[in-house]
Amino acid sequence: MPDQTSKIIPRTLTKTAAALLKKYPALTITGPRQSGKTTLARLLFPKKNYVNLEVPDVRRFAQNDPRAFLAEHAGGAVIDEIQRAPELLSYLQPILDESDAPGRFILTGSQQFEKMQHLSQSLAGRTAILRLLPFSLDEIRAAHPDFTTNDWIFTGFYPRIHQAGIAPAQGYSDYYASYIERDIRQLINVRNHALFDRFVRLCAGRIGQVLNLSSLASDAGITHPTAREWLSLLETSFIAATLAPWFANTTKRLTKSPKLYFYDTGLAAWLCGITDASQLATHPLRGAFFENLAYIELQKHNYNHALNLQPYYYRDNICEVDFLWPAGGKLLPIEAKSAQTIASDFSKGLDYFRRNYPKQCATESIITYDGETSRKTSDGKLYCPISQLARSLS
Repeated sequence: MPDQTSKIIPRTLTKTAAALLKKYPALTITGPRQSGKTTLARLLFPKKNYVNLEVPDVRRFAQNDPRAFLAEHAGGAVIDEIQRAPELLSYLQPILDESDAPGRFILTGSQQFEKMQHLSQSLAGRTAILRLLPFSLDEIRAAHPDFTTNDWIFTGFYPRIHQAGIAPAQGYSDYYASYIERDIRQLINVRNHALFDRFVRLCAGRIGQVLNLSSLASDAGITHPTAREWLSLLETSFIAATLAPWFANTTKRLTKSPKLYFYDTGLAAWLCGITDASQLATHPLRGAFFENLAYIELQKHNYNHALNLQPYYYRDNICEVDFLWPAGGKLLPIEAKSAQTIASDFSKGLDYFRRNYPKQCATESIITYDGETSRKTSDGKLYCPISQLARSLS
C-alpha cells in the first residue's frame, strides 16, 4: 500500500455547515466516531468554548447541574458527544428559544439523532442536523494519487488512518475494540460478546446483499429479535446502513427487503479478515466491496451537500438495478461494476428499468466501473470511474 499522509485535508461539508450557522441558533453534526466531527466543529467555532462530554467529570457536571454547566457557556460553545448527556438538551432548548441569534452552539454526536427520540424532540426546529462521514474520494484522492481501487477499499476513509499514517489493520482493530464494542455495551446489555462479534463479522460478509435477517440470526446463533436490535444499533452508530427497495404498484414479484452496506469499506474488509489490499484482486467479495464503495460515495455526496435524498435499489425476479438516485422528480438508475473494462451487458438492468418504468425513470443513467476514462453514449448512459461518481451527480 502506498505511503500515508499527515496533511490536514479540507472537508466538503465545511461550506454547507458555515452557511447553516448563519441561519440556526445551533448546528448538530452527527457521524461515526473519528469521522472528523470535532475537527470540523472547532474549525467553525475557533474562538468559542469547547467541552467534551466523554470526559467523566465534565459529563457529571452537565448531568448533575445542567443550568450551571450551560451558564458557563452562555456565549455559546462546541459541545462534543452530546448523546452522553441527552438530558442537557431539555435545558438548552429554552436558551435557544430566548434569542434567535444564529450560530451559538455546535453539538456533535456519534449516533443518528433521528433515531434518538429525546434528542430529536428537544432540538426540533432549533438546529440544523448534518452528517459527516469519513473522507470521500473527492476529498482525499489528491493526497494519494497512486492508490488503486483495492487500496481505497482496504484502507477505508477514516481521517486518523490517513493523517496519522496508521496501518489499516491496526487502526480498525483499535477502532473496533475502542468504539464499536464499547458503544454497543453502553447502549444495550450484550451478555455474550463472542456472539455479538460473530454477528458484526457476518454483517460485514453480507455487504451488497439483500438482507435476510432470519438467516443472519441463525448463522450468528441468536434470535431474530436480537438480530433486529443489534442491526438497529449498528445503524444508529453509523457502522452499518440499509438501502430500501423501490417498488411501484405492479403485479411483478419485487424484492421488498433492504440491502446491507457498511459506512466504511476498510472496516468491513478488516472484519472479513482481509489483511492486505492485494487480497482483494481475487477475493470473492470484491464486487460487493466495490458496490459498497459506490453506495457510500453516493451517501457522502448526499450528506456533504445536505440534500437529504432517499436513494433506493430495484430488484424483481428478472433484473436488478444497484441504485435509484432521486433527480429532478425522477429516479436516476446507477449500476456499479467492479471490472476495469466496459462490457456490453453492464447496462442490462438500466435498460430493463427504463423500459418498464418510463414515467419514473430519468432520461440518463450511470454505470460506474473500475476503469480510468469516462464516456457518454447517445442514449444518455454515462460510463464513469468510481472516483468521478459523486461529481457526475452535480
